[in-house]
Amino acid sequence: MSIQQSRDRILTTHVGSLPRPHDLLDLMRARLTGLDYDRQLYDARVRTAVAECVRRQVEIGIDIVTDGEQSKPGFYTYVHERLEGFEPRPQLRIQSWPLEVAAFPEYYEQYFREAMTGGAIVPIVPLVCTGPVRYRGEEALKRDIENLKAALSDVRPHAAFMPSVAPSGVGRNEYYRSEEEFLHAVGAALRAEYGAIVEAGFLLQIDDPFLTDIFADPTLGSAERDVRARMLIDVVNESLRGLPPEKVRFHTCYGINEGPRVHDARLEDVLRYVLQVDAGAFSFEAANARHEHEYHVWERIKLPDGKVLIPGVISHASNIVEHPELIAERLVRFARLVGRENVAAGADCGFSSQATYRTEVHPSVIWAKFEALREGARLASEQLWK
Repeated sequence: MSIQQSRDRILTTHVGSLPRPHDLLDLMRARLTGLDYDRQLYDARVRTAVAECVRRQVEIGIDIVTDGEQSKPGFYTYVHERLEGFEPRPQLRIQSWPLEVAAFPEYYEQYFREAMTGGAIVPIVPLVCTGPVRYRGEEALKRDIENLKAALSDVRPHAAFMPSVAPSGVGRNEYYRSEEEFLHAVGAALRAEYGAIVEAGFLLQIDDPFLTDIFADPTLGSAERDVRARMLIDVVNESLRGLPPEKVRFHTCYGINEGPRVHDARLEDVLRYVLQVDAGAFSFEAANARHEHEYHVWERIKLPDGKVLIPGVISHASNIVEHPELIAERLVRFARLVGRENVAAGADCGFSSQATYRTEVHPSVIWAKFEALREGARLASEQLWK
């Protein structure tokens, strides 16, 4: 039985990102905008923020913890720090959730206006590949690993994981001859990060919110979707080559926002590709109202032996704290379909994918959700291990 499987109860975890302390955000913003800042003070504050974050997860009852991505300003900035061969293009516009925006223009006009003034420390700037992709994040990764190890020195969770971006999530290609060549180059570069995380003794989480975009893209036919999805999975598996699957978990989702979500891809369309990833556990959205019913898919699809499901049973896009009895009910549904030892309790997505002064879910509510997660897992365990 792998460390990701449960032996006598449902284990609890989440997806990774958590709010950064405001004083750390001040230092991070100064560093990213070229203002004077004290590098030693910054590094020390990241280290203590990781320690505080890990300790609180353990105290609340999270079994498989992480560093909260305290050192990472956000998805795109993190990539730019770790990979060379990219340049920022502020003039390029990122159109997030185009079908949703077209269907609900008034809602998203308000949403994006509020998001722009919501306290992000730096704007999201698209990255474009303009040269050979190489990994250059050794020093930053070493600090992250050391900080997490230090934070774990006086607490004893079941395990710890560290997230890393999937090859599909790093930017546009203007250098390589094809998208496939570009993605394989990115995957080859990221192998250094993936391997170092596992070698450090942590579970590696591959974050890939981009796979689901393929199945919500109206410009792609079914054959094109299949080709592109297979290519992304092949690239991920090549980048994971040689790493033990039981040390890897794969997370995919539909977006970080609260919104209508009527154009989200169906889980069933994505699953047959997700299950081909050489990972020991699979994390996905299952708590929000557009996806909760999709647990029925496991009545038709068999979970491969030895694999673990980490369904989201708390939402990252609502300030309602889920009732522990509802969380238990959700977990028991999955356990009865795929086996109690093959289910862990998770969240739909991260709670602060971008470093911001105002997260969509208030920090106090996030920790209350984690308390409900722990209690819901306890109630489910009582039912499943009577």
